Amino acid sequence: MQKVGIAWTAAVLAAGVMTASPAAAQFYMKSKDLRGERIRGDEPGIGQALPGATADELRAAMVWNMRAALNVAALQCQFEPSLLSVQNYNAILADHKQELAQSYAMLGKYFERVAKTKKDGQNALDQFGTRTYSGFATVAAQFGFCTTASSIGREALYTPRGGFGDIAMSRMREVRNSLTPWGEQQFPRMEVYLTPAFLPRFDKACWKKDEFVVKKCGEPFGTVVYAAR
Repeated sequence: MQKVGIAWTAAVLAAGVMTASPAAAQFYMKSKDLRGERIRGDEPGIGQALPGATADELRAAMVWNMRAALNVAALQCQFEPSLLSVQNYNAILADHKQELAQSYAMLGKYFERVAKTKKDGQNALDQFGTRTYSGFATVAAQFGFCTTASSIGREALYTPRGGFGDIAMSRMREVRNSLTPWGEQQFPRMEVYLTPAFLPRFDKACWKKDEFVVKKCGEPFGTVVYAAR
């Protein structure tokens, strides 16, 4: 009975350790809270301006912005497999394909409506897509962007079809916030400790035939302070 009790206690402790351990791809001890308010789609800095767009067209634009963000994450965040950026993105394309297709078609009609010709509308749609994708490229803020995109990807997997737009409207500001580098929030400052290093004096008068002249210059080693990380 004693052996069974010890084994059971060890199993409970092991489970506790596993539960308390940091999540995979938790790059910082404490990450910046990047959450923001729900958007309409026409706020400055959220996406490209679409003059005269209806509420449905703005929603379609945000759907496409969120799709682009998750696509960029699938390309940029493969350095950390536990984020499942590629797998989540591919699953979203399959699960929400109807809503994504409808949003793209609505955007096409918007640009066709505001352009002079159908060809101009198609060119404007192509430019919109290119600029949207490039707007999510980041290097300095890669950790924050990748963790945010991973979180959104997981949420989208459990969102009923037709609800991807709600995620886009609710979390697009969070995605934009993640493009700014924030770094560690628990210990935001780097401490610099000064470590003493002992070096001899290098005055020419203190040396004779590669030997230090103590009578002229005293003890050969003085304290020189160097900064060390």
